[in-house]
Amino acid sequence: MDIYEALYTTRAMRRLKPDPVPEEVIGRIIDAGVRAPTGGNAQDWRFLTVTDPSIIASLADHYQKGLAILFGGHYKEANAAVRKALADGATDRRTLQVARVLNSTEHLAAHFADVPLLIFGFSQTNENPGSIWPALWSMCLAARAEGVGSTVTTVLGMYSHDEVNDMLGVPKGEGWIQHGCLPMGYPSGKWGVPVRKPLEKVVFHNQWGTTPPYQGPPPKEF
Repeated sequence: MDIYEALYTTRAMRRLKPDPVPEEVIGRIIDAGVRAPTGGNAQDWRFLTVTDPSIIASLADHYQKGLAILFGGHYKEANAAVRKALADGATDRRTLQVARVLNSTEHLAAHFADVPLLIFGFSQTNENPGSIWPALWSMCLAARAEGVGSTVTTVLGMYSHDEVNDMLGVPKGEGWIQHGCLPMGYPSGKWGVPVRKPLEKVVFHNQWGTTPPYQGPPPKEF
């Protein structure tokens, strides 16, 4: 797969089929992830893959409770505004796009027990876990090349960190912190290029507020 196709089409895929991901595919995804840059080449990370349906089903309760907290707090106003706009007949692209994201997020929570693969990323620091994120994102890109969908979530770590660590057998007293989880599976939807604001709306050049002299390429479809 062309690198730009992978970069442009690796969007959050939350509607996943329950079909198992073959072990050889999981191995390639994980191996690609640990090739990511790591500060000082310390590799002071650990990753845990979960395919046991009984464990994933137990984690689903924690995920659903955490998401309910998010939707009752941080996302409460946005969710209510979008629902009202839809009820009033809104058809603008932004409202519909946000509604799709909210719907897919709720779908993942409702079907979390059916997700065939979870990948957790851990490190022993909460101050600068920067090496975890390139590795997890590399796994998302590798999954895309394998036709496997993924999304990044921190819900389990935010709201059920200790309970989830206990369920996963993470050693106590060693300082392992769960930073992120990647639900993965073959998507039930289609791959596509996500809509983004043009560069001049989000990028400055040399000084804050200065429009860059360059432009992005025309919109692509793969």
